[in-house]
Amino acid sequence: MPTGIDRVELAYTRHWLKKDPERVTFLLRGPFGSAVAVPRSLVSDLVQALETRRLGAPGWEDSAGPAAQLARSAILRLSLGRGMRDLGRALRAPEESLYVLVSHAWADQPRPIAAIKRKGVKFIPLVHDLIPVNFPEYTYPAGVKRHMRRIEAFAGLADGIIVNSQATADDLGPQLSRSAEQMPLLCAPLGIDTPIPDPNYPAPAGAYFICIGTIEPRKNHLLLLNTWRVLAERLGVEAPKLLLIGRRGWENENILDMLDRCPAMIGLVREYKGLPDKAVASLLQGARALLFPSFTEGYGLPLAEALALGVPAICSDLPALREVGGDAPEFLDPLDGLGWRRLILNYAEPDSGMREAQLERINLWSQPSWEQHFALVDPWLRQIASAGQARKAQLSPAETVTGAAEARSPAPLAQGP
Repeated sequence: MPTGIDRVELAYTRHWLKKDPERVTFLLRGPFGSAVAVPRSLVSDLVQALETRRLGAPGWEDSAGPAAQLARSAILRLSLGRGMRDLGRALRAPEESLYVLVSHAWADQPRPIAAIKRKGVKFIPLVHDLIPVNFPEYTYPAGVKRHMRRIEAFAGLADGIIVNSQATADDLGPQLSRSAEQMPLLCAPLGIDTPIPDPNYPAPAGAYFICIGTIEPRKNHLLLLNTWRVLAERLGVEAPKLLLIGRRGWENENILDMLDRCPAMIGLVREYKGLPDKAVASLLQGARALLFPSFTEGYGLPLAEALALGVPAICSDLPALREVGGDAPEFLDPLDGLGWRRLILNYAEPDSGMREAQLERINLWSQPSWEQHFALVDPWLRQIASAGQARKAQLSPAETVTGAAEARSPAPLAQGP
C-alpha cells in the first residue's frame, strides 16, 4: 500500500497523464547511467494497478502481481537502454523543458540529474521533509547520509524547489547553498484523495481510537502503548481500544516487545497492515479520534484525511500539523503523557463536550485538494521554464498564480513510474 510520498507521486502522475502526450514525458532512472523515457501506456497501466490496490477496488488483492510485472518491464527498458530516443525527442526544446522529480528515490545519486541538466533542462525537485537531517536519531545511519546527499544535490542542481509546507521550507532554508531568497521556492500544500468508507468493513465494538503510520520511533507509538497499559490496569475490558494501522518499521524493538509480549495489549491494541483506503476510511469514520503523537512531521496526510471524514484528532503540537489542521484538532506536547491520557479518556466518553466542540471546529476547516495544489504548481513551473521570466519565479505563490496566466506551457519531464 502506498505511503505518504508514494501518494504524492501517484497524484502527480495522474495529473500529468491528463496532459498533452507531446508535452509530458515520464522517466525512469537508477543510481547510475542515463534516465530513459517510459511509454505512457506502461505508466498508465501501472498507475491503474496501484490505484486498484490503494482503493480496494474489485480484484485489489491480486493487483500486486500485475504492478510488479509492469515495474519489471520498465526496469528492463532501463537496463537495455531503451527509451533514449524518446527522451531525445522530448528534449527538442531543452531551454523550455523541466525535469521534475517528485520522489526522493535515487536523488542521492545526482549524476543522471546533472547529465539531463547539461542538455539545458531546468531541474525542479519536491522536498517532502528534512527529518533525517534534523532528527538523525529517528533514521538508520545509512538513511541519514543518503538524505544529506539528496539535499546537497538539490541545493547544487535545482533551478527551483517545491515544498509541501512552510515547516519544510523553514527547515530547508539553512541547508541551501544559496539563500532561500535566491532559490525560487514554492510552498504548495498537498492535497488528499477524499477517502470513501467501505460500509461493509467490520469495525470493533465499543469506543476505539486510531493511529495511522509506520510503526517507528519517530511516530511515538510508545507513548500510546504506555497509555493503554495504564488504561488496561485501571479499566480492564472497559478500556477503549487502540487500532494501529501501518506496517512495522525500523529500530523499534522496544515498541514491538510491548506489542508482542505485554499481556495488557491483548484484546485492546490491534494491528492492521495492508488495508486499502476504503477499509481505513471505514475504521476512521467510527473512531472517537485520530491519535497523532509524532515527534516530527513534514506534512501530515493522515490528519487531513481524518478531518475530511469529520473525525476529531488529537495531535502533537508541531508546525506542520498546525498548518494542516488549523484550529480544529487538539494539540499536545508529544512528551505530555498525562495530558494525552486525560484527553483520550475524555474523548472516549459518549457525551464528551470537548469532542463535540472539535466537531464544530471541523465544520470550519478547509479541506486541501490536489486542484488547489496544482493551481499553484503549474503556473510556477511555467515561469521557471520561461527564461525571460526567471526573476518572476521568486514571487509568492499567490502572486505567481496571478502573474503567470499568459505564460507558455513547458514540457515537464516527470520522474516515474
